[in-house]
Amino acid sequence: MRQRKDGMATALVIVASILVAGVLYVSQDIAAPMTLAIITGIIFAPVMEAFDRMGLPKGLGAALILLFTLGALATAVVSLEPVFWRFVDAVPAIRREIEEIVFLFRDTLQSLGNVNEEVKEALGGGPGGASGGGEEEEAAVPSLTDALFAAPAVFTQFLIFAGTFYFFLVNRLSVYSFLAGRLSAAGEGETIKTRFRVAEYLVSRYFIAITIVNFGLGFATTAVMTAFGMPLPYVWGFAVAIMNYVLYLGPALMVVLLLVAGLVNFEGIMVAAPAAAFLTLNMIEAQFVTPAFVGRHVKLNPLVVFLSLVFGLWFWGPIGGIVAIPVLVCGLAMADDKIIARYNQTRGIGRPPEPRDV
Repeated sequence: MRQRKDGMATALVIVASILVAGVLYVSQDIAAPMTLAIITGIIFAPVMEAFDRMGLPKGLGAALILLFTLGALATAVVSLEPVFWRFVDAVPAIRREIEEIVFLFRDTLQSLGNVNEEVKEALGGGPGGASGGGEEEEAAVPSLTDALFAAPAVFTQFLIFAGTFYFFLVNRLSVYSFLAGRLSAAGEGETIKTRFRVAEYLVSRYFIAITIVNFGLGFATTAVMTAFGMPLPYVWGFAVAIMNYVLYLGPALMVVLLLVAGLVNFEGIMVAAPAAAFLTLNMIEAQFVTPAFVGRHVKLNPLVVFLSLVFGLWFWGPIGGIVAIPVLVCGLAMADDKIIARYNQTRGIGRPPEPRDV
């Protein structure tokens, strides 16, 4: 009889999880910025605690953190804007470079007879296909009209993010207490609140460690791009630091962008030099620096990280890719008793008191 009840409980949990996932997917325009705001609030929780110790009112502390966050986002957008417009201006040059590569391969394949005709057909029939591709590339660049239509939705999501972020910072301890009271059995409320605080601690430590690693990689990339003579090297370094937060896919995108930049700015073997140099730096960071620096705080299975990232990108797009790993860390902190024990040991909870000199 007990096994039957356990089976029914498991089935109810599965059905409820599917329903919740469906609701989150359908309401992603609201749920995604809210989740991003909560994760960002968890990351800044230590700063909020520092403000509390200084006697600063919660509302003022949250407002200062919000202003800092919005300023950092604005700085990121302004810093990356030159790269975007430089890329848009370079689209014709990139197309010419690609056409030269295609024509080179076409000339090489001329000796194979009919293969050349098949390649022409695959490429759109020679010059006519090339011009058609140019039209597609021009259409792929967002127009002013597209930006105007997209602006209200983006502004609404921005307001949802800012409001949720501010009120979560002000009331996060009350939220933890409320959830602990609703999710725990009698007498277990403090345990659930401890798990919330452990998740908050681990996500903050993970983000701080990753931020230090990412901006170190950004500085190294800036130095290398300066040595190569790449235009706007500091912008490339900043882009690397930001994109490296999206594990695997962010560095892969940067390799493609640097390869395109090499096609535009260099000739010969130097075309691949920026991408190859960044790939080398990224491999050093991923294989040696990050495991040594981050592994002390949070140990994650690479397969689980990759699957979480892919699911997050599929589920909520770019925002899902950003929140996937912090949500994974929160889930592990809530479910793993060993993590709770390590946290208690780090904070000195459960240790016998140190003897005092009489």
